[in-house]
Amino acid sequence: APPQSACQPACLVACGLGRGWVIYPGTPGTPARLGRARGERTWRRKRPIPWRPPKGVPCPYKKESVRISSGNKIWTLKFSQDIAHKTPLILLHGFGGGVGLWALNFGDLCENRPVYALDLLGFGRSSRPPFGGDAVEAEDQFVDTIEEWRCALGLDTVILLGHNLGGFLAAAYSLKYPSRVKHLILVEPWGFPERPDNADQDRPIPVWIKALGAVLTPFNPLAGLRIAGPFGLSLVRRLRPDFKRKYASMFEDDTVTEYIYHCNVQTPSGETAFRNMTIPYGWAKRPMLLRIGKMDPDIPISVIYGARSCIDGNSGNTIQSLRPHSYVKTIAILGAGHYVYADQPEEFNQKVKEICDSVD
Repeated sequence: APPQSACQPACLVACGLGRGWVIYPGTPGTPARLGRARGERTWRRKRPIPWRPPKGVPCPYKKESVRISSGNKIWTLKFSQDIAHKTPLILLHGFGGGVGLWALNFGDLCENRPVYALDLLGFGRSSRPPFGGDAVEAEDQFVDTIEEWRCALGLDTVILLGHNLGGFLAAAYSLKYPSRVKHLILVEPWGFPERPDNADQDRPIPVWIKALGAVLTPFNPLAGLRIAGPFGLSLVRRLRPDFKRKYASMFEDDTVTEYIYHCNVQTPSGETAFRNMTIPYGWAKRPMLLRIGKMDPDIPISVIYGARSCIDGNSGNTIQSLRPHSYVKTIAILGAGHYVYADQPEEFNQKVKEICDSVD
């Protein structure tokens, strides 16, 4: 069995890691009936994991697969539901992520209001249906799923926080369903600026990368991870050793690395949708800055960046210029990169709590 941390939090057990997992031969990250031929190793639960309060998280906690249309389910963690008089905070993860990556944030954020974290459709432990073939269809499917999920849980208005792809979708949701959003929090959002016409000239891209990109264009972004088969987990360890360091205060082992791996070796549903929403080198087909000026002016926006991030941090200022009569605030967190919530969790949690407290 995988090594266990001395303080394994139940929130990651609920995400699909932790106690009660065994190794079995089959396709990684999928049920046994889906993987019989390749003999790869994967973790699978041996028996149901009983619910227990997450260690280190002083809030009541539940998990649920929320049923929406077309037989799909959205995997959800729910904290502090007993604080019904406060506007709930909704957490939307980024590309290739899942609810488990908020493990360093749940404890602080749920102290005085309900917090909901969900696996986006096509990611994590949520359903992985086919998505529309173009950017508009894919975006609408993501956004309408979030609205169905909100309705299913009976939530009225929310504080919506999204990181990376989750930030893009949070903004798209706020454009389509403005009456449901009391505050929009964009954390290192993807997909906001247009790809500049002179992008290649400003930052020359080696010929070999262009050639490799042309070859891989028909494939999904993380196809290489699945092609690697049983070596995929080692590949994640080599390419992203920083994730183990980010969560070292909570895990001494490879729990988070394994979580990321198993999130991304399953059917590439949300991954395919993301590919359909992009143009070469990761730019959005439908940049959000071209639309965010049409957002309801009464929706306040907070933009959080890591001061060491490689992501364009100018979008916050651009949003302000596009919404001159609306509340827009940009916050830079020192010492943090793109994964600001894991790089500097205490500072991040404090800033988010201050934003939420300004709502109610």
